[in-house]
Amino acid sequence: MAGVMDNSEFSHYKNLLLAKHQELSTGTSAVGSFPVDGESHGDPVDLAAGEASAAVQMRLKQTDSKLLRAIEDALTRFRQGRFGVCEECGQPISKARLEAVPWVRYCKDCKERQAETRAE
Repeated sequence: MAGVMDNSEFSHYKNLLLAKHQELSTGTSAVGSFPVDGESHGDPVDLAAGEASAAVQMRLKQTDSKLLRAIEDALTRFRQGRFGVCEECGQPISKARLEAVPWVRYCKDCKERQAETRAE
C-alpha cells in the first residue's frame, strides 16, 4: 500500500468503514420488525400496506447484509495492505471514489468496463 495514501488518509478511510460496520452491526439502519404470521389487524388495504412494508424491510435487511460483507472485505484488504488498490488493474483507486464508497474494490474505469461487458 506504500505510495497509495498516507497514514492519516489510511486512518480516515478505516474509521469510515468501522463506523458504517458498527451502524450495520448494531441494527441502527432503517430496518424495523416484521409482522407475525397469522396476525390480521385492519382492513384489506392495511394488510396490503403491511405486507408491502414487510417486503421492503426484508429487502433492506438483505442489502444491509451485503453491505456488511463488502465492508468486512474492505477491512480485510486493510490488513493485507491492498486497500485503495483496484483488484482488476492494480492501480490506485481515486480518493474521491474512496470517500464516496470506502468499501469499493475497483477503480472507476474498471467498474465502467465491467458494466459495459454485462450490458452486451
